[in-house]
Amino acid sequence: MRRLALLCLLALGICGAAADEAELMGFITNGTISRSGQEFYLKFCERLNDTSRLDFNLAVKERPSARWGILVWVEYEDKTLYRRFLQPNVADMEDTAYEAADFVLQEINRRKIEAFFEDHTDLAKDEL
Repeated sequence: MRRLALLCLLALGICGAAADEAELMGFITNGTISRSGQEFYLKFCERLNDTSRLDFNLAVKERPSARWGILVWVEYEDKTLYRRFLQPNVADMEDTAYEAADFVLQEINRRKIEAFFEDHTDLAKDEL
């Protein structure tokens, strides 16, 4: 049974000839710790699952602050796409999370389109 699983994983790596290793897509990691942050994460994921096929990975993170409220940000490819201070009121979190999800999806699509027009013929992507 282990050999079969190993062969399947190896086949995934071979099928992705452009990449050295298979990369799984569609994950949204949860780095929130408060109740409000958890509610934001759930509504954010709900909206993205309804409006997108999730061919990317995201990280939702949170840092609570006694003075400013809750800082929530969303990262895509280790870059912050969305950042906002939220009040710890769970009642109106749905609208905020839906707006955030729409903005993040729009920004990801914009970045994918811009990547098609980048001219890096003489440099590798990591050298830019």
